[in-house]
Amino acid sequence: MRVRARRGGISVHAISGSRAILLGLDANARGRNGLLGFAIRKSRSGGDARWLRGFKFFRETVPDPQPGERRSTLKHPIQSFLWGDYSAVPNTRYTFTIRPVYGTPAALTYGSDVSVTVRTEPEDRGKHAVFHNRGAIPSQKFADLFGNRGPDDPNDPDAEDVAWLSRGLLEAALGFIFQARGPRYALRVAAYEFSYPPILDALRSAAASGADVSVVYEDGSQKKDGRLVLTSTTRMNRRAIRVGALASQAGLNLIPRQKRRAIPHNKFIILLKDGRPLEVWTGSTNFTPSGFLGQSNVGHIVRDTQVAAQFLDYWQQLACDPDPEEFQTWCSTYSPYVGDRPPARGITPIFSPRQKSQMLDWYGDRLEDANQTVMLTAAFGVTRRLAERFDNDRDYLRFLLMERRNRSEETQVMLTRDRDTRIALGAALNRDALALGLNGHQLDEWYKREEHYRKKGHIFYVHTKIMLLDTLTDDPLVFTGSANFSPASLLSNDENMLLIRGDKRVADIYTVEFMRLFNHFYFRHIAQLLARRGRNDPGRAAFLTPDHSWTKRHFRRASYHDRRRKLFR
Repeated sequence: MRVRARRGGISVHAISGSRAILLGLDANARGRNGLLGFAIRKSRSGGDARWLRGFKFFRETVPDPQPGERRSTLKHPIQSFLWGDYSAVPNTRYTFTIRPVYGTPAALTYGSDVSVTVRTEPEDRGKHAVFHNRGAIPSQKFADLFGNRGPDDPNDPDAEDVAWLSRGLLEAALGFIFQARGPRYALRVAAYEFSYPPILDALRSAAASGADVSVVYEDGSQKKDGRLVLTSTTRMNRRAIRVGALASQAGLNLIPRQKRRAIPHNKFIILLKDGRPLEVWTGSTNFTPSGFLGQSNVGHIVRDTQVAAQFLDYWQQLACDPDPEEFQTWCSTYSPYVGDRPPARGITPIFSPRQKSQMLDWYGDRLEDANQTVMLTAAFGVTRRLAERFDNDRDYLRFLLMERRNRSEETQVMLTRDRDTRIALGAALNRDALALGLNGHQLDEWYKREEHYRKKGHIFYVHTKIMLLDTLTDDPLVFTGSANFSPASLLSNDENMLLIRGDKRVADIYTVEFMRLFNHFYFRHIAQLLARRGRNDPGRAAFLTPDHSWTKRHFRRASYHDRRRKLFR
């Protein structure tokens, strides 16, 4: 949902998802003359209004802030033209009142209020239901609420700390499974990592109710000479199946996937009733504790019988444990290359493995066609064939959210040559910040030392596989699924991807969640980059600017902050 309001030289554009809201602010020359920032009041339908509190202050009035201290934005305003509310709940009306702050830190004055009312999207209603966990875990808020540690019992869906990290993702997956009650229902599951007890228990419960439950899961790699090589995922899956007694007691039909060239990377579930496919759960979330509670992930339900039927046809091929070459032929024929242009408005599934990787160049062509913005997550880096599409000059922002830098320095340079491409890297703040000697009124006072939930593996933060193109237009493109936009994801892995065109509701949900994560990590990335270069400024990090000079970078033509202000206004 998108709503605009304007008054007294100040404008606000609210963009709501289901659990997050972005406010794009702007000011004309009169409105920003002497502007010290914005006070923001939030009211919820049926609840009290309150002025929000911030953690940056005017040095003139609060010279010695304490770690964790918060003060009203009426006295210490927000000095940004983009602000996000990440504590919203679905299907709820909120009113935000923006009050421009003028004067001096010791003698503040105020301009006219601008109010905008927006309703968050229902989370589990309609053709699309989209769920994002908190992802960038546990930072200061988690430490404040639960202590600086992981969940006490990650296998307890009702535990408060588990629910906080899940943010509805686990509840949605369990709710999807719990629809299958009785012999009229069936579930068809394709799993890579298949070890999370709440999910396994839910599937066992569905089978116990009489539902027909079948699971294709990763169970080793069969070589040409017949040898079966067990992977760490194989061992984890087998251990979970054994501990959960799924094969012997639960009545589940467990189907090992072994004849594959690379990894069976799918994470989807199909719901059937009376033999008819109704809905599909897909996305980036592995059925593991870290999938739901650690890494940033998305679960996406599509309630469309045609799409569900396509996934079922694909699953039935997986259930035969097909040979790699035969399966490549089937996927390429059943889910063909979509042509030179974006698909028609609607939902287009793409399945892998495929005989050719021209879809990768197709994704690159879509990047080239973008006119307003690009938002891309890259858990394992950006492959060269896509990086080349960033190695040009564009007059709009392209956002890259990556787990880490590309291993190839040449490819990394391709991503950074255009100043309008901005990269945020997933990283723990204090582990690096403290090593750099940041102390005093600096970043280590804002965040306690982080204890990350996941201890082993390759991806700790950015695990979503999302490409968003021109999402604030009337013709947005959203790509989401299990595939990492890489040659392996197209040629070798079992994968699925949804191409969703023209659905502004879906685009808004993905956009605000992408920016939630991007802004979180971009702050860390820039802070640590400046520290390594010896350019960290404690005053700028901890204190507000005492005059309107902070606005200059937001109106410096073609600067990052200027382009960002124009994009979201």
